[in-house]
Amino acid sequence: MDKKETLKSMRSGKRRLIQVYAALLYNAHIRGFIKGNIYTGNTKIACVPGLNCYSCPGAVGACPLGALQNALASSGKTAGFYVFGILILYGLIFGRTICGYLCPFGLIQELLYKIPTPKIRKGKVTRILSYLKYVILAVFVFGITLWFGLYEKMTVPGFCKYICPAGTLEGAVGLLSNPANSEYFDLLGIIFARKLIIMIFLIILCIFCFRAFCRFLCPLGAIYSLFNRFNIIGVKVDTSKCNGCNACVRNCGMDVHRVGDHECINCGKCVDICSQKAISVKAGSITLKAHYDGEVVGKKRQTFERITQFIALAVLIFALIWFNFLDPSIKKENEAIDLNQETIMQDSSENNPDKAEAEIPIGYEVGCKVKDFEIKCMDGESFSVAGSVGKPVFINLWATYCGPCVKELPIFEEFYNKHKEEIALVAVHSSLIDDDPIEYVNESGLNIPFAIDSEDDTVWNAVGGSSTIPQTIVLDKNGVVIYNKLGSINLDLLEALYTQAVGE
Repeated sequence: MDKKETLKSMRSGKRRLIQVYAALLYNAHIRGFIKGNIYTGNTKIACVPGLNCYSCPGAVGACPLGALQNALASSGKTAGFYVFGILILYGLIFGRTICGYLCPFGLIQELLYKIPTPKIRKGKVTRILSYLKYVILAVFVFGITLWFGLYEKMTVPGFCKYICPAGTLEGAVGLLSNPANSEYFDLLGIIFARKLIIMIFLIILCIFCFRAFCRFLCPLGAIYSLFNRFNIIGVKVDTSKCNGCNACVRNCGMDVHRVGDHECINCGKCVDICSQKAISVKAGSITLKAHYDGEVVGKKRQTFERITQFIALAVLIFALIWFNFLDPSIKKENEAIDLNQETIMQDSSENNPDKAEAEIPIGYEVGCKVKDFEIKCMDGESFSVAGSVGKPVFINLWATYCGPCVKELPIFEEFYNKHKEEIALVAVHSSLIDDDPIEYVNESGLNIPFAIDSEDDTVWNAVGGSSTIPQTIVLDKNGVVIYNKLGSINLDLLEALYTQAVGE
């Protein structure tokens, strides 16, 4: 390979480098893959530009598509101005340039396509199918989400729940592949099985068809495509130089009718193909990439690129250090681990009079004694573990944005009304507030004790709460954990746990 071809190859490799960089920056919480948990720090409220699942163990930001659906589900209660505003901002600046450079799932699709196999060529059928993503956007992102939010008072992100292969791969598979999350397998059902089949099908399809998910199904790409005519950064055509040969369209992997239309991901491949030097990638009036014909890059340009690369590398290194070692949320995580390892001396169970004292570990696993905490309930009363000794204690972790959580609350109410005098019960809402839990509780008419966890996750840390909810924790009359599991619960199981807790 001569020098010209080498330099040309290096230019085309810059986009791949940016894609890898974006994927690493979005998922800088490397310890999440090691520990098998997701990051819950302050940056999780911010949306990254590309499709990157909130539940990915490494994710340090929110997925804009998931955030949009949560905002839609809250319609009539809260206005998701931030989410709509950030999507409009991303769209106006980048358009589908995000798809071509800043989407980790787009990178995965392109790497799959590199596997040597016969390829499906684009044509009339693929161009027709490319409009399917707008149907997905209308039905699953807007339709289903708004229906459940407005009429069922439930947050059901339709696309995330029923289709999203990125969520299945990054979130579900990412978490389930860690041995620490083996208990999650008990939560899997038919919906996950369907999503897993969709993911596997799309992975196989992407080997034969260039960016199949991007072209046919991605509603985020559909949203960004609406801004492709107005985006600041993207491919631009100098019509005075164009001779209409259409080489750019023929050699494009996407279903474009012309350069820069709604299907264009602004990858810049057409820039090198155009023999008339009519196409370039620009940021406003600044040319980021032009046709390469062996020209020597000026010293000012080289200096600018080196400074930019240094800054980008510094940002990535800082992100990796911060999210894995310095972030305050790590301190909370370590404190929760230390809490589970502590031991104390105390009186043994009333049913064991021959042993005055026993070592019972402080923690949240079965056989441990939960560290005492006190939390103020929505009705003004206080709930504490120490104040409930002598009664079985039932703690339910829930959130308004969790469909299964909302569905099982009436079950807890029925159980509570039956055993109100004999038990202590509290339903604790996550400190991550997506919708107003107080407003929800008032509208629901439920009469069980409700509370909202503190900002430092006092209850969550004490009982081993995870990012997956609902979760139910049951203590016997002496405050010892007899049950602590994720997933929905039914009335029969609650009754059985009550019997066990009172020692009958």
